[in-house]
Amino acid sequence: MQRKFIIGVVGGASAVLGVAGVGVYVLSGTESTTALDTSTTVQVDGQKALSSNIVAGRVQSKYHPVPLIGVKVHDVRCPTGLKAVAGATVTCSGKKSDGSSVEIPVSVVKATGDSVTWKFER
Repeated sequence: MQRKFIIGVVGGASAVLGVAGVGVYVLSGTESTTALDTSTTVQVDGQKALSSNIVAGRVQSKYHPVPLIGVKVHDVRCPTGLKAVAGATVTCSGKKSDGSSVEIPVSVVKATGDSVTWKFER
């Protein structure tokens, strides 16, 4: 009887850790797909682009999703919109809690006429 109990406890703990691990993985992702519509799109060099404030806001919210991943940043700013062209890049900047600056490279993974998939690096 005691052996079954121990096996049940170990199995239950493993399941909880597995679900938690999947949650951390999902939250820690640095890739986003954003629709290109009138509220998110600007023009950069005559090219459709994702607005810099959309990119900055998403990066800031996802840079430190859980305590074990990334560092907290604030005041994230991107110098220009992110062109909706695969391979396009922009470097955003932010501030860490201690006041030091951090540069955050952002790049487009895939772009269509309706959306752009992009990622940033921690």
